Amino acid sequence: MNEEIHNRINDTKIVDTTSNPAPLGLCAFGMTTVLLNIHNIGYTELDSMILGMGIFFGGFAQILAGLMEFKKDNTFGTTAFTAYGIFWLTLVTLILLPKMGVIDSPSKVSMGFYLTIWGLFTLMLFVGTFRISKALQYVFGSLAVLFFLLALGDFTGNILFTQFAGVVGILCGLMAIYTGLAQVLNELYFKEVLPLGLFVK
Repeated sequence: MNEEIHNRINDTKIVDTTSNPAPLGLCAFGMTTVLLNIHNIGYTELDSMILGMGIFFGGFAQILAGLMEFKKDNTFGTTAFTAYGIFWLTLVTLILLPKMGVIDSPSKVSMGFYLTIWGLFTLMLFVGTFRISKALQYVFGSLAVLFFLLALGDFTGNILFTQFAGVVGILCGLMAIYTGLAQVLNELYFKEVLPLGLFVK
């Protein structure tokens, strides 16, 4: 009897019935990134619209997606969504604290190093996307370029780097939105409505 129970336990399969959190994280990242980079190319001011998106959608929504990826045993998703959610919160903090008179604004050199370290982090995650999908390769590859261009803009004081980064950032954000919504539509229609170029399922 004990052997029979043991065999039944070993034959038990746990089926994951939780929803896919990646579309939430990708759309939160993508939409906030597009709006910030519209500012970087010079079309809008850095106002409460961008900061609000940065705190709640870019920040908290991505952290939530990261925690949900943790439940799905997805180390890449947990790391990426949680980290970039906290990135948005730190970025907003760097902007708001000086405006509140709590501390001085960071220097251009400090911001250059801040953006560089995020670029290096993104570059390493980009390597990981070669095991996932072409769509994510475009997202993380362009994001790494975005961080390095913004860092160059701060290090050199040349606004052309920042403006060019804005164009790259808009494309990166749109690709993230596409990737997120493609996953939603493909799941709803039980077929590849929008291609993602998956290498590993």
